[in-house]
Amino acid sequence: MTIEALEPHGFCAGVTNALRKAQTLLHPKETVYCLHELVHNELVVADLRAKGMVFVESLAEVPEGATVLFSAHGVSPAVRAEAEARHLMVVDATCPFVARVHQSAVAFASRGLQVVVIGHRDHAEVKGIVGEVAEPIVLESGSPQHLAALSRTRPLGVVSQTTMNADDVEDLVGKLRESYEVESVAEVCRATKERQDAVKAFDGDALLVLGSANSSNTRRLCEVARCRTFRAGTLEDVRQLDFTGVKRLGVTSGASTPEDFFHAVIRELEGK
Repeated sequence: MTIEALEPHGFCAGVTNALRKAQTLLHPKETVYCLHELVHNELVVADLRAKGMVFVESLAEVPEGATVLFSAHGVSPAVRAEAEARHLMVVDATCPFVARVHQSAVAFASRGLQVVVIGHRDHAEVKGIVGEVAEPIVLESGSPQHLAALSRTRPLGVVSQTTMNADDVEDLVGKLRESYEVESVAEVCRATKERQDAVKAFDGDALLVLGSANSSNTRRLCEVARCRTFRAGTLEDVRQLDFTGVKRLGVTSGASTPEDFFHAVIRELEGK
């Protein structure tokens, strides 16, 4: 079996920035809390937890006055206000690209546009974006049922979760333009699009995507592949996969997947 490592791989800039901030906070004599997973990768989270970071799902779990790290996915103004009210020492690891999406949503709302967010409503990033404006609409698809909620009297201001399928976002914005007055800055981040483009260009007979099951950008890589696809979050996952019949295997990774894991998998596969 021939192994082909697809480019790019490794952490995106937003993940690198978040991890750098996390590492500077870790201290054996002080407990640092992180609201939600810093990034959606089980290996990264396990490593930070082993070093003493405590992950929580609400600020109510953080002692008053303690240090809390906001994840790369961003948070809503309500969460920021709660942290201030409880005198928490906040370190913000929001991805700069995500922060720009927040700013765009606020700018659209300030001009009276109806804000539309293309994304998965239960994802942490989308929850943060929709918390910025009044009565936003979240579109997970372009079905008539979803589109029926949109205003016919106001222009739409469209933004997107940064880890969506780039083609789906483009298609949905196109559908909206057919029936509505639309201003759009909806796009996925560059790291997401570059990885998706590389996967779509791969013409081997199978693809292995390295990343956690709860990682949106990892799942999108599985979706855009044009061949048989496997996903693995750990070396043990890789060892359980059956590559029988695969002659040319491409290997890629989500933007929050550690490089040491990526190279360990390549070595594992080449040793078979």
